[in-house]
Amino acid sequence: MKRFGWQWLAVSSLALSALASAEKRPQYGGTLKTATSIAPSSLEPASKPDSIAQRNLTRLVFDTLVILDDRGYVRPGLAISWQAAPGNQRWQLRLRPGVRFHDGSPLTAEAVAAALRAANPEWSVSAAADSVVIERNVADLDLLASLARARNAITRRSEGGTVIGTGPFHITDWQPGKKLVLAANEDYWGGRPFLNAIEVELGESSRDQLLGVDLGKLDLAEAPTDQAHRALSEGRRVVTSAPLELMALLFTNGPQTPEDSKLREALASSIDRNSIRNVVLQGAGEPSGGILPGWISGYDFVFPSSQNLDRARELRSEVPRAPVLMLGYDASDPLARVIAERIVLNARDAGIRLQTATSGTTDLKLIRLTLASLDPRISLRDAASSAGLGTPKFGGNTVENLYEAENGLLQAQKIIPLFQLPVAYAVSPMVKNWTQDLDGTIHLENVWLGNKP
Repeated sequence: MKRFGWQWLAVSSLALSALASAEKRPQYGGTLKTATSIAPSSLEPASKPDSIAQRNLTRLVFDTLVILDDRGYVRPGLAISWQAAPGNQRWQLRLRPGVRFHDGSPLTAEAVAAALRAANPEWSVSAAADSVVIERNVADLDLLASLARARNAITRRSEGGTVIGTGPFHITDWQPGKKLVLAANEDYWGGRPFLNAIEVELGESSRDQLLGVDLGKLDLAEAPTDQAHRALSEGRRVVTSAPLELMALLFTNGPQTPEDSKLREALASSIDRNSIRNVVLQGAGEPSGGILPGWISGYDFVFPSSQNLDRARELRSEVPRAPVLMLGYDASDPLARVIAERIVLNARDAGIRLQTATSGTTDLKLIRLTLASLDPRISLRDAASSAGLGTPKFGGNTVENLYEAENGLLQAQKIIPLFQLPVAYAVSPMVKNWTQDLDGTIHLENVWLGNKP
C-alpha cells in the first residue's frame, strides 16, 4: 500500500506539473467577454470624445502607420520606414507589403492617403507607389508621434458602407451604443491573436461590470478610480495604469481684474488635494499642480499642489467684494460630485463662496482631460485645445521649452490642475498574458484564456 501511495503521489505530481506547464503556454481559442461604460455610436477612429476606452476599442480593429513604445520611440506599424526632407515639412512613409483590409482588399497608398486626409483636412497627403507623402506648411517635428495616435488609424469603407480596418480583430456584430462583437483576423500581419473572439457590452455601469466579473459573466471590467483599492481588498484581481487622466477646475473665462486673479490663486491654494486623494480617491492617483503627469514631464514638482490655507486667506482678504462662484460638474459622474463638494468645503475655510451646479451657466467646471500621447508636446497641445486654453508656445524641443509652454498656460489662470488619475481594470483569473502600455493601451491581441481556477 505504501509503495502504491508513493506511485500515486508521483503520478499526481507529474499531472499537476503538466497542468501548470500547460497554463503557462499560450492557448488558442475562446471568447473574451468584457464591457465598457462608453456607448459609442460610431467606430470611426477620429470620432470624439477621445478616451482610453475609445482608443482601446479602436486599436482592436484598426492599425496606425507607426507605434510609440513606452520610451516614446517610434516603431513600425503599417509603415516599415520613413524619412523627412530637410526642414521637416515633407515626410515619406513606405508601407508594409502584403497587408490586407478585413474584406480582403489590399492596403494601398491611395487608401492610406484618403484615410489620413479625412482625419486631418489641414494636411496635404498623396500616394506615391508603395508610400504616402505628407506635406505641411510648417516644420512638424511631432508628425510621427501624431501618426501613432489612435485617431489616425487607417480605415476604409467596404462596399456595404461599413468602416473596416487591418487590425487583429474584425467586426462581426455592431450594435451602436449597445454591443460590439469581434472575431480574430486569421491573416493579421502581426500574427493571429490567441483569442477567437471578443464580446463587448457597451454603456454598462461600473457597478454592473464588477458584478459581472464576480459572477463569471465577464472576464474584464473597468474599475472606477475610487473603487480600485476596495476591489483589490475584496480579493479581485485589479491592474492599474500610470496616471493618464487630469482632473482639473476650468474657468469659463480668463481673469478680468486683479481681484479676480487673486481669488483664483486663493482657490487653488485652499484645496486640500492630499486629503481628497486619501479619503475620496482611496489613495489612487496623484495630487498635481501641472497639466502633464510627472512621469511624462519630469518637472511636475515645480508646480505647487499642497494646500496653503494661510496664503489662501491672505489673498481672499485682499478681495473685499468676492462674488459667489458657481462650480459645475457632470451629474453622471458620482466621483465628480463628491470631489466638487469637498472643494466647496475647502474654499469655505478660506472665505471663498462656491456653490455646485449640474446644469445652467457656471463660472468654472470640474473636468477630466485624457492624456493624448506619450509625446509630451502633443499631450500638452491636445489638453490645451480640449480645455480652450489656447495654443502652447514651444520655443524649441527641449524639456525647458516644454516647461515654459506649460507654465505659460497655467499663468493664464484659466485652469487649476487637481489630480492625475490612473485607469484600473478588474481582470478574471482566466485572463493570461495581460500587457498594458504606459499610454493606457491594453493588448487583448496578446491575451489568452486559461482554465477556470
